[in-house]
Amino acid sequence: MKAILSGMRVVEASAFVAAPLGGMTLAQLGADVIRIDAIGGGLDYRRWPVTKDNVSLFWAGLNKSKRSVAINFRSPEGSALAKQIITAPGKDSGMLLTNFPPKGWLSFEDLSEIRKDLIQLTIQGDRHGGSAVDYTVNPAIGLPFLTGSADTSTPSNHVLPAWDLVTGQMAALGLLAAERHRARTGDGQHIKLALADAAMAVMGHLGFIAEAQLGVERPRYGNYLFGAFGRDFVCADGERVMVIGLTSRQWKSLCLATDTVDEMTALASKLGRDFSKEGDRFESREDIASCFEAYISRHTFAEIKQRFNDQGVCWSRYQTVKGMVENDADCSLENPMFSQVEQSGVGSYMAAGAPWNFSAFERMPAQPAPRLGEQTDEVLADVVGLSAAEIGKLHDNGVIAGPDQG
Repeated sequence: MKAILSGMRVVEASAFVAAPLGGMTLAQLGADVIRIDAIGGGLDYRRWPVTKDNVSLFWAGLNKSKRSVAINFRSPEGSALAKQIITAPGKDSGMLLTNFPPKGWLSFEDLSEIRKDLIQLTIQGDRHGGSAVDYTVNPAIGLPFLTGSADTSTPSNHVLPAWDLVTGQMAALGLLAAERHRARTGDGQHIKLALADAAMAVMGHLGFIAEAQLGVERPRYGNYLFGAFGRDFVCADGERVMVIGLTSRQWKSLCLATDTVDEMTALASKLGRDFSKEGDRFESREDIASCFEAYISRHTFAEIKQRFNDQGVCWSRYQTVKGMVENDADCSLENPMFSQVEQSGVGSYMAAGAPWNFSAFERMPAQPAPRLGEQTDEVLADVVGLSAAEIGKLHDNGVIAGPDQG
């Protein structure tokens, strides 16, 4: 099936989240993404969550639609072979994505001597090349002191690796931007992208940094939406919902759905505020919440759902991941983003493809992650141009390996 990036080839040497996600993003858009893996697996090959047989669902999830080549790149022959894969000729090839130190067989200087138009994107921890991961970057930018209950001063970490995810998408975008530049000029380049810089950039974009520069130390607000109105509420049957009144339309819909239009008008007058303004709603959040709570707590979830949907309220139901998988149609094969795949070592399960839905291309179904080394012989023959005898000798010498069965 032809996709928007069909014909592009990217070589990936990576572990954990950001770089594998960047590579998978390109692969799910049709690029031929070739992972160069260590024989026996790399740093994240068994990362949790895992099956009862210790097969990593994490690794399988972040490497869908790629090809895997297993090489002993610590040997001179193996590292030379890895360089050949990276620098193999082709107008839409010669691109490397990695989050390993750019030295040895990943040295941009050495690789660009072989292929002058090489594009390499190296993800770093910080801008100095130091080590950092999402779980060290997040504490350093202050968000754990804004997360959690307003009644505590203890930092509260969250489970989503936000900066890895942002950086992975930035990596894919960076490669595409550099590839466009090369198509226009013929020039390759080395792009360095720091996880910490990606986080700092977003903090600046969202106004956190400017706010602090103006002398404001933002406190915690618990489950309230900052800057407008939004909060969680418990229905009469114990189900919990999140409601949002960010825009004027959302606010009006919420008031209509909860029969509080007159009550809110009176409350705004009493407090001397204008609830058509987001900031005034935020400053009056506790009084507003009391009014909504009185309504929501008297009605069951089914009643609230019907009422909110009828009025076009912006809302959602709190549910566990397991509950989402079992009950949410958007997290099912009814959603064309998902496909049922047969993953080696795991079995059949539902996997997500690319979220983009291009009008000029049919959506590509999700493909399973490769077995470790599954395409070693295929890539060495097709990309590097080795003969069957040459590939066999490399196997015999322990330089390469075929599909891992575990």
